[in-house]
Amino acid sequence: MSFDGLSDKQLWDIANPIMDNLMDGSTEIDHSKHCRDFTQRLLDIVTPAYLDKVCQKYQAEKGFFSEREPIALLKRPDSIACIWKQYFTKAPGEHVAEMVLVNKGGRFLVDHVMVF
Repeated sequence: MSFDGLSDKQLWDIANPIMDNLMDGSTEIDHSKHCRDFTQRLLDIVTPAYLDKVCQKYQAEKGFFSEREPIALLKRPDSIACIWKQYFTKAPGEHVAEMVLVNKGGRFLVDHVMVF
């Protein structure tokens, strides 16, 4: 399956459950859950120790992920960048959640993700 011919709704229907799982894995500090849909490139970066360190810091400073609202899809020939407005339980204001999806072997995988 490729990105070609997929509507924005179909793309959000793919992206949202992936991001939900990823964020649930962060909240639980569960490496295998958090990284379930990662490319090998991203798996090489996000080790269990790295995830633990980042999640502990985020949770102490910002709390947990709460509401998330879709903002935009940036379409490229070989990837889709998904942008959301993200809220936290402790940190006031609006933040950005961003995820880049690629298609590898017929699966949509996360090749980059960041919340800031």
